[in-house]
Amino acid sequence: MNAKCQMKKTTFPLSQVYRLLEPGPVVMVTTARAGRANIMTLSWHTMMEFEPPIVGCVISNRNYSFEILKATRECVINIPTVELAETVVGCGNASGRRVDKFKAFGLTPVAASVVEAPLIAECYANLECRVIDRKLVTQYNFFVLEVVKAWIDPARKHPRTIHHQGEGVFMVAGRTINLPSRIISRAGK
Repeated sequence: MNAKCQMKKTTFPLSQVYRLLEPGPVVMVTTARAGRANIMTLSWHTMMEFEPPIVGCVISNRNYSFEILKATRECVINIPTVELAETVVGCGNASGRRVDKFKAFGLTPVAASVVEAPLIAECYANLECRVIDRKLVTQYNFFVLEVVKAWIDPARKHPRTIHHQGEGVFMVAGRTINLPSRIISRAGK
């Protein structure tokens, strides 16, 4: 029998494919220039290397944070949990050109140890980053970042992160499962 006849799927709009390949938790990227900090919400990022940890991210060139990151070449990737979901969306819907998002959303800036951009105290993890490659910035708005310092709240044992699926729809990370693997953990190195 023809495989096409057996398939009960319908076509899916190409403009919505990103909703199927959501890369990871929504993060809040902080940048700073001339003593002024900014926060932007970001969901388009990907791990590129384990050690050193390298992250790729897409930041629109229409975004205020794009200008700051391009100029300063450093930022902090802050990882919020579901408790901050409304704040995350609020930050994503406001422009840092006109709004001090730390004040507007009641977030606490904390001095980073390696970069000028602040950490967000309310986030469960914070990754201080430096831009190490800008070759794809002009064509794709794609920055390659090296994590140079990482922070985590040890009191949060099972953080529930949020994952953007497009058009105001989010999924909350939930149950964790363990399956056998032949890959040796890098955490033990």
